[in-house]
Amino acid sequence: MKTLVLMSLLIPWFLPIQTTVVSQDSCPVAVSAHKWTRSRQVVEQLNTGTTAPAEAMIADNKNFERGRRLNGPPGQPDPNTDSMDRRRANMEKMVQESRTVQPKPVDGFAYRVRVQNAGTKLIEVLFLEYQFIESSNPSSITRRQFLCGVHIKPEKAQDIQAFSVAGPSDVISVSSLAKVSDVFQEKVVINRVEYSDGTIWQRKGWNFGEIRLSLAAALATPWGSEMCRTL
Repeated sequence: MKTLVLMSLLIPWFLPIQTTVVSQDSCPVAVSAHKWTRSRQVVEQLNTGTTAPAEAMIADNKNFERGRRLNGPPGQPDPNTDSMDRRRANMEKMVQESRTVQPKPVDGFAYRVRVQNAGTKLIEVLFLEYQFIESSNPSSITRRQFLCGVHIKPEKAQDIQAFSVAGPSDVISVSSLAKVSDVFQEKVVINRVEYSDGTIWQRKGWNFGEIRLSLAAALATPWGSEMCRTL
């Protein structure tokens, strides 16, 4: 269901559909808490190998099975063991295993945000932005944007979790992360809200067109158990 909802985001790029977009400053989603931490996540890779072909039936198959069922001697070898198809299947299996990328841990950052639906409609998609504002230079803002598939009923709250390899700043050193509270001010902004009835709320001044390419990349692979993806 989540995949269908998120893939529907691409439809407006190609087909004219009836949607109501309301752009204003009053956000229908309240942010009550937010936090980020350094984290490590295991990223699973899809196996791109092909399936080995099925083994062909050989004449000894029937004879072997008939003899085993009746009174054949224990330990009688399977005639398929030395067949061409069995050897080919075993070789194909080894090739596929060598090409399969095993899951590996990735160092990054976990972003957690608690939001509440202040409206009267079910929310299914959120575009949220975690901002780091440089204390000494407020005009310098680092933005981490996320696409999140949610299910937030009216007047209900939900904890949103996102993972990214990008942290508070592209230039800050790892040794300075412990002092990040003195370097940055943090803020969470809701850029866009999509409801189950097809209507959309969008923050005034935010341009959806600027994230089209990153949105396409986020939706390019099947959606797994994650709640959010980086834009």
